[in-house]
Amino acid sequence: MKVCITSTGPNLNAEMDPRFGRCQYFIFVDPESMKFEAVENPNLGAAGGAGIQSAQLVINRGVEALITGQVGPNAFTTLQAGGVKIVTGVTGQVKEVLEKYKKGELASLAQGPTVGAHFGMGMGRGGRKTAPSPPSAVPSVPELPSEEIKNLKETARQLKEQLNKITERLEKLEGKK
Repeated sequence: MKVCITSTGPNLNAEMDPRFGRCQYFIFVDPESMKFEAVENPNLGAAGGAGIQSAQLVINRGVEALITGQVGPNAFTTLQAGGVKIVTGVTGQVKEVLEKYKKGELASLAQGPTVGAHFGMGMGRGGRKTAPSPPSAVPSVPELPSEEIKNLKETARQLKEQLNKITERLEKLEGKK
């Protein structure tokens, strides 16, 4: 099993970064062997879409579970569609959080995004210039299979809609319409 934890530093002694899409580092770790790889977040300074791009990076690494503080709606949808279990509202030192996860002391799945759309924008990146809010205190609860099916179908519908809009925009820009 491979787990990803958002981090402020490149090792297990670092504190967790509460942000997902714009965290400083992703720590990819095997909880059994404790072997890990720290990867600087290439999307930290992205003008937009940092959450989705970070979610794709996590999915492409074969991660089964993500542990972070907060996840926006687009990243949440992407991670969920990629089959990644999402644990939110977590703070602390990376190695301590990992130990809690191994002991089953962390909830296994977030119900939904913990921050609104465009939450990561701001703070000098052209957004609302507001400080981040504290992590959500809402506990994570596993979904029933019927709820998961419904949510995955809705996610697929939204992704198809987004893809259609992107395709239309590309065609317009390329002069095909």
